[in-house]
Amino acid sequence: MTTIVVVRKDRAVAIAADTMTKWGSGKETADYVLNHGKLLQVGDTWLGLTGNATFKTILADYFARPKVKPRFDTPLAIFRTWQALHAALKSDYQLLPGGHDDEPLESTRFDALIANRHGIFGVVAHRTVQEFSRYYAFGSGSNYAMGALHALHGSRSLDAETLARRGVEAAAEFDDATGLPIDSHRITLQAGRKRMR
Repeated sequence: MTTIVVVRKDRAVAIAADTMTKWGSGKETADYVLNHGKLLQVGDTWLGLTGNATFKTILADYFARPKVKPRFDTPLAIFRTWQALHAALKSDYQLLPGGHDDEPLESTRFDALIANRHGIFGVVAHRTVQEFSRYYAFGSGSNYAMGALHALHGSRSLDAETLARRGVEAAAEFDDATGLPIDSHRITLQAGRKRMR
């Protein structure tokens, strides 16, 4: 369980995540797990993943392959990157694609938020890609994070990274599967990049 947040404000974007892992009623905090981070850097892009903790290791391995050339600059480029990733998850990492008989597509089994100089994006398990204009949150504490972001985003004194951290803080306060400390990163938007509508 986790809470991941992305925020876009002024000329910057940010991504933030909690650092606790939950297994049923048990929890593993950053005090006990050294590799507790849930954010993964791929070039100049940061990914935050929900789902099984193993997915971060799998994606780190996959994106480190010399032949893999991911693109995270547009929704279509991200979709194509995720299509190739899904095929590799099935063939090389023994992914058991989830889903029900009535679902039209196989599930990749995790959701991801993406932050880079091009903007903030989200990919859900069935590979729908969205570009966000202000903020978004995924994970077990996402409702709390979204509420905090809705209330705070208009504040002129709070920058993108502070807002992202506040979203995760709200989730950690109320969601028992989200825990501190917070890992966060800020990125300056590419000059001339227009906000999507």
